[in-house]
Amino acid sequence: MLFLIILILSFVGSLFLPWWIVAIAAFLGALLVGKKSGQAFLSGFGAVFFLWVVLALIKSIPNDNILADKVVQLFPLPHNWIWVLAVTGVVGGLVGGMAALSGVLMKKIFT
Repeated sequence: MLFLIILILSFVGSLFLPWWIVAIAAFLGALLVGKKSGQAFLSGFGAVFFLWVVLALIKSIPNDNILADKVVQLFPLPHNWIWVLAVTGVVGGLVGGMAALSGVLMKKIFT
């Protein structure tokens, strides 16, 4: 349930607002329906990871991954555009996971 709430809020917010709206969406989702800290972190991480990887694929596939291939050359990673997707997903997932964890811990403080 929390996974879907964070995923939907993040997707709708990311259509119109800056990238950091996923943190606010994860925080609010966990604040409203989160129950356990571990579950909140994993839901936030998973939802934002999935969303950012899918959105990156939607942007990257039509141009035959040209930009992703050039970006991966800037980092000490194997030269494959999949690594850019992985790093993008992990960074977004950590933002979402930490925000959801903060939301559920804030809820525990006031209850």
